[in-house]
Amino acid sequence: MSGFLTIDNVSRLFGPNLTTGEKIAARLGGKVETRSVRAVSDVTLRVRKGETLGLVGESGCGKSTLGRVIAGILPPTSGTVSIDGAPVMKNGTKVTTRVQTVFQDPFASLDPRMKVGDAVAEGPIAHGLTAKAQARSYVAGWFEQVGLDPDWVERYPHQFSGGQRQRIAIARALAMQPDVLICDEPVASLDVSIQAQIINLFLQLTRDLALTTVFISHDLSVVQHVSDRVAIMYLGRIVELGPTAEVFGRPAHPYTAALFGSVPKLVLDAEELVRFETIEGEVPSPLSPPSGCYYHPRCPLASEICGATQPATQPVSELRSVACHHFQTQLGMDARD
Repeated sequence: MSGFLTIDNVSRLFGPNLTTGEKIAARLGGKVETRSVRAVSDVTLRVRKGETLGLVGESGCGKSTLGRVIAGILPPTSGTVSIDGAPVMKNGTKVTTRVQTVFQDPFASLDPRMKVGDAVAEGPIAHGLTAKAQARSYVAGWFEQVGLDPDWVERYPHQFSGGQRQRIAIARALAMQPDVLICDEPVASLDVSIQAQIINLFLQLTRDLALTTVFISHDLSVVQHVSDRVAIMYLGRIVELGPTAEVFGRPAHPYTAALFGSVPKLVLDAEELVRFETIEGEVPSPLSPPSGCYYHPRCPLASEICGATQPATQPVSELRSVACHHFQTQLGMDARD
């Protein structure tokens, strides 16, 4: 499938952080084992113009790292990211403003010593999107776009609530007039009622501005609500990708099924009001991932081939793919359920 946002074979490794003792041993000529963390491993994605792709997985699976690589905040160790054929980075440096990011904690991403209007105007002025003389009116327009009073541009971040600060962070990203927006857990730090407001704002803005969005979240209900398609990530790899309704309705990968099954459900039973179905085992260390399929030590369908051979990504349908040796068995189990 062709895409407006193209991620081709992207991997991101982080070098080993040696302890003081290991550094001393290395300087003295001792043998020190060094291992790199493969946070993202050979990810290929195509996102259509105006589409929202949800990216989900357990903590530490690499989804935020992938988001930062797509946004040009981190250079990929290998692979490329491009928007409409133009690269996001060249020689490890971001070369476009067409992709912007909204982070989880707006208070941490806003300078407490800078007026919020100046924070929003800083990027557009630097990149010639507005003249300094017109910056206030330019920022005021974006404040109105995200539901804030334009007169608040002279205030500081501490004078706003969490939801208002996140609206300011959204205005700052949109003021750069991006084509692609990376939303990295943008509602995780907000109260539930405020989450709903921000989610509705995202839906309105993506529609009105025709934004292409990568929405990263661990909240499956939020992803299901906002995404056109969803990508399931496990230990740096995309294990399933497809239309949101299809993936949530009938998972093809055992990990996807287990992840969805772990969401607490209300049960109409006097003796048991809440049921938790946890995923068996622990997430393997990215320093030493398992051979073959990374999920096989925890997978109820695992066989000998799973531990020996990494599964190739293969089509389930025209718009859906999965990386699993036994996805047909998993689909058969869901059908019987």
